[in-house]
Amino acid sequence: MKYSLIIVTVFLAWSCAQPVQEKKDTTAPDFSTNGKKIEVFTTAKDTNLRLAHTGESSFQKAIQPKETEISIFVNPKKSFQSFLGIGGAITDASAEVFAQLPADKQKELLVAYYGKSGIDYSLMRTNIGSCDFSSESYTYVEDGDKDLKTFSVAHDMKYRIPMIKRAIAEAGGHMVLFASPWSPPAFMKSNKSLLHGGKLLPEYDQAWANYYVKFIQAYQKEGIPIWGITIQNEPMAVQTWESCVYTAAEERDFLKNFLGPTMEKAGFGDKKIIVWDHNRDLMVDRANTIFGDPDAAKYAWGMGMHWYETWTGAKPKWDNEQVVKESYPDKNLLFTEGCNEAFTPEGYQRWSNAERYGSNMIHDFNNGTVGWTDWNILLDQNGGPNHVGNFCFAPVHADTRTGELIFTPAYYYIGHFSKFIHPGAKRISTASSRSTLLSTSFLNKDGKMATVVMNGSDSPVTYNLIVGQAETHLEIPAHAIQTLVY
Repeated sequence: MKYSLIIVTVFLAWSCAQPVQEKKDTTAPDFSTNGKKIEVFTTAKDTNLRLAHTGESSFQKAIQPKETEISIFVNPKKSFQSFLGIGGAITDASAEVFAQLPADKQKELLVAYYGKSGIDYSLMRTNIGSCDFSSESYTYVEDGDKDLKTFSVAHDMKYRIPMIKRAIAEAGGHMVLFASPWSPPAFMKSNKSLLHGGKLLPEYDQAWANYYVKFIQAYQKEGIPIWGITIQNEPMAVQTWESCVYTAAEERDFLKNFLGPTMEKAGFGDKKIIVWDHNRDLMVDRANTIFGDPDAAKYAWGMGMHWYETWTGAKPKWDNEQVVKESYPDKNLLFTEGCNEAFTPEGYQRWSNAERYGSNMIHDFNNGTVGWTDWNILLDQNGGPNHVGNFCFAPVHADTRTGELIFTPAYYYIGHFSKFIHPGAKRISTASSRSTLLSTSFLNKDGKMATVVMNGSDSPVTYNLIVGQAETHLEIPAHAIQTLVY
């Protein structure tokens, strides 16, 4: 017995001393720069460069960079989250504007967003019921119908559902589509209005949970699979448009006691439920409350966030994403909405609008975000339609008087990510030696690396791209974004 104890003790000591063998992720291919060329694609202010192929470069053996040089460091041995996709929202507004375009311009828009020759969107959001970017307020049931016997998506059949179907077809028949409600029907709310906030009344908790199920069933009956839902668009904002307020505890309890169990009972346990769907400022509190409760957390795929916390004059709170990801590593982060506000026709080609996209996308991805969703993919020459006058920019506008499509710089900045980073890619460790340049990298499943570099300064920048033990030397123009494919 004495010798057996000694043997067991020695074995345990030996076992503890051995390095932990990390399980290899077979979905991420090994990467080498050997024999590879770097293809450079550039979009730059005050030039005609728009996602333009601007050259090739070769790797050579890396040497120690100097402090006076600017370098981007990519370490293919360190990978992080898997990439879900990039896309935008097909709202009522987008679909209504689309329907007013001539056939050739409709096709041009669909190819530009969803085609392989365009920017290859793979992610989509849409609204459950009306939102501010609808021409009018509406619900899918008659007033007072708690049992949802009158539920119908006939309203969406005129514009939105046909456009979504065409977008999915242009994308090759597959799209990750999630849907968000802006408000329950007025009779279910404390203020008896779709607008101006209000709360879901407790006696309608189950009816409202059933409403999501009815929506998913109705869209899937039309051949549009719903990948996931968010619980509520901007649940802490009392807006002049459709809105509904949930505290963190209220959203947690609705999820764990009603929505989660109802989705499972309906056979939709595989649908992803996304909490928060609001700005980054309060996301940590929401995560602690919902993800910290195992009975609620088991139903939540992850957390959605918007970029409008800057309305206070403060800077974006990308660091809050990192806090949530470090605290709850099994939960996903998804950017669910962002756009440039306060539309004016003079701002179509405003470069800072595009740089806002580039900066946010790089920071969001580097802080663990798996996917990124723009707001309306198309708006008219007024930044609408919008039934409350909340007019905004989109990456593409249409002048419905002439049928002209207006592509803004934001479209091309988004394309520097969506065209070259594909679903299933792995984010790769990437860092810049100087704040002048922002950068992120993803390794695609086909073995190609895409490194995005953004220069927001007024001067061109020469920089080193150092990938493992190899390097090359490149230049990026002032106020430009590049994607390096190798």
